[in-house]
Amino acid sequence: MDEVPEDWDRALTVVAHPDDLEYGASAAVAKWTSQGKTVTEVMATRGEAGIDSMDPEEVARIRSAEQVEAARIVGVETVEFLDFQDGVLEYGLPLRRAIAAAIRRHRPEVVLSLNFRETFPGGGFNMADHRVLGLAVADAIRDAANRWVFRDLGLDPWQGVRFALFGGSPQDTHYVDITGHLRAGIDSLLAHHVYFSNLGEEFDAAAFLTGNAEQVGRAVGVEHALTFEMIET
Repeated sequence: MDEVPEDWDRALTVVAHPDDLEYGASAAVAKWTSQGKTVTEVMATRGEAGIDSMDPEEVARIRSAEQVEAARIVGVETVEFLDFQDGVLEYGLPLRRAIAAAIRRHRPEVVLSLNFRETFPGGGFNMADHRVLGLAVADAIRDAANRWVFRDLGLDPWQGVRFALFGGSPQDTHYVDITGHLRAGIDSLLAHHVYFSNLGEEFDAAAFLTGNAEQVGRAVGVEHALTFEMIET
């Protein structure tokens, strides 16, 4: 497995919900911001359908704030919300258009998202929002590069995305050495404390992330690492 190239300066992360990025990938973000790279986060939704016992409007406010704090912990200053409805993301032109607009605005060299395959590594069916969002990200990179697509945005095309990375994929191809940055990743996940406190189950964020990072690290010969599926554009 090859290491993800790091000879770039700007990345854009696009995921479906607050906390999606923090289940591992944010440790890579922490590494990159520590190198002086600029990383911007985009959330398709505010995660308002994520807490059964609370009103969605209140959940949206809380989870948005928790995401901003999680981003701050790993060195990200800008978090944007596209305000699509949580739980019912649909693949189609509105979602592709919104993501393409974000790519054109921020002009990243790397785009980071999450697994859009049907299953998680080791089995288990991936949720609809993740599948829809990841596929839309892959297509929106091409949309953003084509000046004749979404002309009404009034934004110049951006053809500078070198590759996209999808975390948690069962078809991983590359890894990021996150040795020395795992703690920041753990703290960013812990920032979602209201969300976790309402799930009704115990979750040890440190043990979960450390175990995963150690397992990948052993496989690639470093202390801690994460895997990604890379799609070159």
